Amino acid sequence: MDFQLSEDQRDLRSGVREFCEGRFDRERMRALVDTAPVPGMVDRALWRELAETGFFSLRIAEEAGGVGLGVAEAALVYEEAGRVLLPGPLVATHLAASLPGRLGEEAAAGDVVVGLIEGDSWPLLVEHLDALDCLLVLTDEGIRRVDPASVRGRLVAHPVDPFTPVTAVDELPGGEVVADVRVAEEWRRVGAVLTAALQLGIAGRLTELATQYAKEREQFGRVIGGFQAVKHLCADMLVRTEIARAAVYAAAVTLDDPAVGDAEVAVLTAKVMGDDAATRNGKDATQVYGGMGFTWEVDVHLYVKRSWVHATQFGAAEENEAALASTL
Repeated sequence: MDFQLSEDQRDLRSGVREFCEGRFDRERMRALVDTAPVPGMVDRALWRELAETGFFSLRIAEEAGGVGLGVAEAALVYEEAGRVLLPGPLVATHLAASLPGRLGEEAAAGDVVVGLIEGDSWPLLVEHLDALDCLLVLTDEGIRRVDPASVRGRLVAHPVDPFTPVTAVDELPGGEVVADVRVAEEWRRVGAVLTAALQLGIAGRLTELATQYAKEREQFGRVIGGFQAVKHLCADMLVRTEIARAAVYAAAVTLDDPAVGDAEVAVLTAKVMGDDAATRNGKDATQVYGGMGFTWEVDVHLYVKRSWVHATQFGAAEENEAALASTL
């Protein structure tokens, strides 16, 4: 069995990386987070450009106007999105694009921004509410559609991630059912893998940032990367990233071909390892940067905060670990 990426997959990854770095480079990222008010983090023009590249229609059949690829390719794409901290409900809109009818078509084309909340038990937090054209509620009974304008709540003044404005919901209408339990279960699995892929991108970028800084920062007459303690931190970050990469890629392949293995175990493992790599690499990268790692000017804290947000999506660590343990 060949576990290496195919030439087409490598080309896809490099093409998406070039696009992301060209459309949302560090200069634009810092300008957005330093000057833009919260809310207002979804750029509609960029959203449509993402749609044109296939971000939301990757898994839709070609005869239906999509790209016709699988979760494996989608994971590569979302890994690159995580690497540059692309803001907005990317995974939710990607999932919505698979719905039949007008909503799915508009989501795939980037004409609408779709949000998603998991469950309807309180407290409820909705991300990017101001930018949403549609809000979907994922429950054990299926998926419901709610008009964002009808959602009542309070904008959180200081969200964890400055790129992710959050509204604490006071009142959530019932909405209309748009998909059944089977689709809801599929969304949970695909959503978990794509979110883990975002975490993988974050973990990899944090490793790059910390390693580069360790090669440049001098202390006691030598670069700090020459000190064993710093070497160990960087090495541990790389190991975590590569373990997470294996888990995420394996889960994506398993969803595309269930005969490969146990999809439930693969998905839970991917999310647990992705979250672990991103959050712990954030801690270690901050330590490599020393006192500078805590400052607003250094990008590390932006990646750390985004990883914390993703770690709450499609199951937190304790929930996924318990579910994984139950399969043993």
